[in-house]
Amino acid sequence: MSTASPDHVTHGELLHHRAEGPATAPPLLLGPSLGTSTALWDAVAPELSVTHRVVRWDLPGHGKSPAALIGPGATVAELAGLVLDLADSLGIERFAYAGVSLGGAVGLYLAVHHPDRVTSLAVICSSAHFGGSKPWEERAALVRREGLGPVAETADRRWFTPGFTVPALVEDHRTADSEAYAACCDALAAFDIREDLSLITAPTLLIAGREDPATPPAHLREIADAVPGSSLLEIAGASHLAPAQCPEPVITALRAQLGGGAKRGMEVRRQVLGDAHVDRAQARQSPFTARFQDFISRYAWGEIWTDPTLARRERSMITMTALVAHGHYDELAMHVRAALRNGLTPDEIGAVLLQTAVYCGVPAANSAFAVAQRVLAEETGEDPAAG
Repeated sequence: MSTASPDHVTHGELLHHRAEGPATAPPLLLGPSLGTSTALWDAVAPELSVTHRVVRWDLPGHGKSPAALIGPGATVAELAGLVLDLADSLGIERFAYAGVSLGGAVGLYLAVHHPDRVTSLAVICSSAHFGGSKPWEERAALVRREGLGPVAETADRRWFTPGFTVPALVEDHRTADSEAYAACCDALAAFDIREDLSLITAPTLLIAGREDPATPPAHLREIADAVPGSSLLEIAGASHLAPAQCPEPVITALRAQLGGGAKRGMEVRRQVLGDAHVDRAQARQSPFTARFQDFISRYAWGEIWTDPTLARRERSMITMTALVAHGHYDELAMHVRAALRNGLTPDEIGAVLLQTAVYCGVPAANSAFAVAQRVLAEETGEDPAAG
């Protein structure tokens, strides 16, 4: 794990979170906007959890997170520290991150100050600064004096375009802890990371709502202009809570942002299986199978086969054994060819199959030897049985 820093300390309690998706999938942390809860991501997280271990979290005093995690004068650095505490508690060393508004500011801070933790960053309807300290100081004072009722009354106008609402999110706003909400306002008042944006090295996506009055597209363009290699998407018809109002374009953009593993996976897939096989698989792809093919490229080839812990020749030996054990002989033929590409000799392939006779059964190994003999004859021009 990373060495602790002043903004990354172990607290007695953790942020409330909700985890979805395979525990072994690449982790993706989703940060909320001020006044909302994990429900902000209800229309997005299930889709992303197909290929990622999605962890959404609540701000202190919001949803189910303890209010006492922050106090007056809180900073975005403290919130980022709480997120790192959560990640550490879940055994997550490196993660992709996407956040809305205050959650996006947390992402920017993490990418600047903890670049070793952030593999990719998406900043949604957020800013590198939030219009100066005065409006947030005034809002914090109002909430501390009168509670969240007056602020919650204007939530629809600040969050959505006219005629659209998500009642559950407005209720989250109304029932948040007033002191914790005010402390989050303190954090927004003090936040200005403009001078450090050029230090961000993670692949960065900015998403703006064209109808967003809180963080207009110009705020996201400012970040995009400063972060090297970043990209910007503006969503027509979206206001401040784009994941709730316009989930489909947000899902599409995040999938593309998170698809770096698929690109690398496709490269490895071609190296191991050969262009001809991958081209045939791609040609057979249909809308029905597209997500499965993307899953294979992203997870099997982009995550597992690229892990340097085992050499490719070792992975080939393991893969052939597993295929024999389950009787997947069509797949075995493909991976005998892959084993040759990965540096195994016919004798070594034969030794692997002989090992399977002991642990998978003689009939299974007999069928496997027949498959391998045919493939090796095709690939090498020599029939192993002729020797």
